[in-house]
Amino acid sequence: MNTAPKLVQSADSAGQSSDQNRLIGFKEPAEVMPRVDWIWDPRNRTPTLIASGAVVLAIAAVDWWTKPYFSLGFLYLFPIMMAAGFLPRWATVLMGIACALLSERFSNLDPADFYIRLGFEALALCGCGLLTSEVLRNRRLSQEAQERIRVLVETSPAAIVTVDQRGFVELANKSAAEMLAPRDGDLIGQPIAAFLPELHHALRPEEGPQFRASMQCLGHRGNGESFPAEVWFSTYKEGVIPKLAAIIADLSEEQDSASSGGGLGSPDEDRAPLNSRELEVLRLVVQGLANKEIAAQMSISESGVKNTLQQLFAKTEVRTRSQLVRVALERYRDLL
Repeated sequence: MNTAPKLVQSADSAGQSSDQNRLIGFKEPAEVMPRVDWIWDPRNRTPTLIASGAVVLAIAAVDWWTKPYFSLGFLYLFPIMMAAGFLPRWATVLMGIACALLSERFSNLDPADFYIRLGFEALALCGCGLLTSEVLRNRRLSQEAQERIRVLVETSPAAIVTVDQRGFVELANKSAAEMLAPRDGDLIGQPIAAFLPELHHALRPEEGPQFRASMQCLGHRGNGESFPAEVWFSTYKEGVIPKLAAIIADLSEEQDSASSGGGLGSPDEDRAPLNSRELEVLRLVVQGLANKEIAAQMSISESGVKNTLQQLFAKTEVRTRSQLVRVALERYRDLL
């Protein structure tokens, strides 16, 4: 298996040599909407806040000057939206109340309704600011999650792909491209069903719990060659969009070495017997669950899970969790 950690370059950036562009598997925001998000770039925090304050003062000055004619209080929405990307929630609320007070201060409407108008204006301005703040906060979290996935794929020596909700490869590293050998050399944008049909069926568009699992299946390379594959995959969501990440291993060499061994006994002869609790813990470990999750699912204590794991380590003669998973798939697959 090739362990090169670099990613395949996306089709629309194939002519560029920048290593950063090799990570891009997502559409850039500029392709689908006007680029206004530069306003809330963290590097623009100070200029944006200064500009927001200046706009508030400008609106107040113009509103004071035009007081006999009409109110410009609705324009305070724009500086609040600008500042909401950087201010904490309490500061956004204070700014909304202050702008509502400025709007009413220069209003020529009936003073008897001052408090009613102030309440509604403050509610509208604060609500708009808080909504903008939450949208930007969620967007930043989504971008951070995407970046973590890209870094994970880039630094992994194993063949890794991520698949979008339509079943197309969204990210792929060099190891995955060399294993699956697409005709044009680029996996990104290719249907995963052309290479691993079973993996395509694992992506469930309907609402359902996320899950982690492993399987053996028949993979297909771009040149038409088939190979036995071991796949560890996990479903996840970006917002409400279901996606899937998978690690792929080529079992061809292992099967060739096993067949050349000739005199090896059956798996039953090589494995130690396990009791029901050990088998259940082993099954959940293979699925990728942590000790706390295993304890919750089996209704036992976390220390009980750790003790069972120590027994499994001793019986299988391994020292790490990843080695235990491999031994489980080799010797106990029929029991999992």
